[in-house]
Amino acid sequence: MVDTDIVETLASAETRFLRVLWCDNANVIRAKAIHRDAFPHHMAHGVGISPAQQALPVMFDAPVAGGGLGPVGEIRLIPDGSSLGLLPYAPGHARVMGDMVVDGAPWEICPRDFLRRTVWRAGARGLQIMAAFENEFYLLQRTDAEPASSDNSVFAATLAMDRQHRVIDAIATALGEQGIRLEQYYPESGPGQHEISVRHTAPMTAADQQIVFRETVRAIAMQHELIGSFLPKIFPDQAGSGCHLHVSLWRDGHNQVSDPTQPDGLSTVARQFIAGVLRHLPALMAITTPTPNSYRRLQPHCWSGAFRCWGIDNREAAVRVPSDPAQGTPTNIELKTVDATANPYLALGAVIAAGLDGIRQSLDPGEPLQVDPGDLTDQERQRLGIDRLPVNLPEALGHLSEDEVLLEALGPQYAKTYMAIRRAESDALSDLDLSQEVALLLERY
Repeated sequence: MVDTDIVETLASAETRFLRVLWCDNANVIRAKAIHRDAFPHHMAHGVGISPAQQALPVMFDAPVAGGGLGPVGEIRLIPDGSSLGLLPYAPGHARVMGDMVVDGAPWEICPRDFLRRTVWRAGARGLQIMAAFENEFYLLQRTDAEPASSDNSVFAATLAMDRQHRVIDAIATALGEQGIRLEQYYPESGPGQHEISVRHTAPMTAADQQIVFRETVRAIAMQHELIGSFLPKIFPDQAGSGCHLHVSLWRDGHNQVSDPTQPDGLSTVARQFIAGVLRHLPALMAITTPTPNSYRRLQPHCWSGAFRCWGIDNREAAVRVPSDPAQGTPTNIELKTVDATANPYLALGAVIAAGLDGIRQSLDPGEPLQVDPGDLTDQERQRLGIDRLPVNLPEALGHLSEDEVLLEALGPQYAKTYMAIRRAESDALSDLDLSQEVALLLERY
């Protein structure tokens, strides 16, 4: 059935093309665009894509072997009208997220439906999830050689703000026009690296906004003759870019993370959620840090969360609980081992599934760590139950292949396809040096 309000909105904005977006399992953002003359038909029936589209690796447009998907069949990409937005950086174009449907039902390999299912599971426990992705990215000069930094400033330098204020202001304006509420901005540690944080929202909206954020930064940077890249590690001797995931737990409109009667200010359910994330984190990383390049960033003493532990305001812990001076107790949980090569629907859904398992099993995360785990000896870390997280993608994939909770959440076909894609990417990319990786992936992400 055609949503006449959407069609009228597009017509009044003189929209020529409506881009129906999907984010594939390699986290490449793709779209098919509907011309305005065909809006009534395709708004009702969507656009068709091949099942093979969900078996493509980042390297090329051919389905991987062993993924179980090929050219036979038809997936309908049905526009989700609630995600409609006009593109301020592309006048005459609009964007809407697509849900993957087969014979009128959600396809089992639809990332958005995976997230929708995990959110439903949380709701069945009386919990509502709120989330936000916190992005770091580089603005780079376009050159014929290797990428070059757009400036040589340091963390939070006002000089960097002044040098890049036009492009940052344009990004902020475009995000605001698309309904994304911003919270903070500052230059990050790398030369030409920046961070813009956004307000938390419902999970599907948060994941949709992550797609919009990446699209907008890259498009606005291109208009300023720059490259906007979210690749985790671009320069060997400079800071990497993460995409920290913030999650909070709610019930009946009240935040359930804090409990001022406890020494660490955390509620029992929040501690259980953290414990679940920590238990599954080695496997989760195959979803939240899913490329060989991801593991170049995940090093000790780099504030990236290289060790499996948690702490209050501990930026070296994989799970950080930020203090909240306004509230007096913590209000959200931050996972640092996430980057923007991760499909946001899969990453958020998998983290929710892991946290819910912690709640289901009443797990306890132990005491928060208030020192840099990299400064501890091996014996001290062993005594505290702290271990090094996977150092490469094959190691993380090995953990995922044995994690029954995450495999069950994905479902057998989705797990098979996803693992096949990541193994193919690992085989193809793991032997590349950093400059070769960057040449291939800089503008994919």
